[in-house]
Amino acid sequence: MLTRFSSEAVFNPNGLTVYLIIGVNGVGKTTTIAKLARRFVKDGKKVVLAAGDTFRAAAIDQLCIWGERVGVDVIRGTEGGDPGALVFDAIHAAKKREADLLIVDTAGRMHVKTNLMAELKKMQKIAEKESDGGPHEILLVLDATTGQNAVQQAKLFKEALPISGLVVTKLDGTAKGGVLFAVEEQISAPVKFIGVGEKMDDLMPFNPEQFLEALFADDSEKTKQSDYLVL
Repeated sequence: MLTRFSSEAVFNPNGLTVYLIIGVNGVGKTTTIAKLARRFVKDGKKVVLAAGDTFRAAAIDQLCIWGERVGVDVIRGTEGGDPGALVFDAIHAAKKREADLLIVDTAGRMHVKTNLMAELKKMQKIAEKESDGGPHEILLVLDATTGQNAVQQAKLFKEALPISGLVVTKLDGTAKGGVLFAVEEQISAPVKFIGVGEKMDDLMPFNPEQFLEALFADDSEKTKQSDYLVL
């Protein structure tokens, strides 16, 4: 079931690649963006971030701090500004800087807020219009510890946007992540990356075989939470 879809990250062969990162509040979206940037910088790509979360106080500053740590430029607007306009500006700025990849942060929204979902669609349409075939990935970030609630989140985001993949965070605790099966089934898109810790390099491409080995591992001799490492 977990190998039905390709989990390879998609890149635009003809120029700038644009990723849109979505998800509810508190799932680790901003840190996931920083970890993705770090991974692709290590792969030799020139990465730019766009602070598209103009909704939450200090979200722009938070992304700028991560950008500094990773060593990438951050295109920022003003708090309360139009995220669609920011996406437009960021795509043109990234092209001017000859970047390979633009990763766009979005406001962490509850999946039941229709006005915020409409804003996401607008960001997607602008990315489509201004970049060649973009957004090349729309990645939904889910927290492994939320269980079945993750399925509902995925379902409602899928109704608003064509999600291309999942990033599942917090798989380093006792959460075994069996909910991945239900989520993939719900949205017909693969898990592309998993977060297994808080360090910058604790985001890795999803490996179904390895994951299943850990999922069905014998837990009888496990004594403390830190023993439940997924990988």
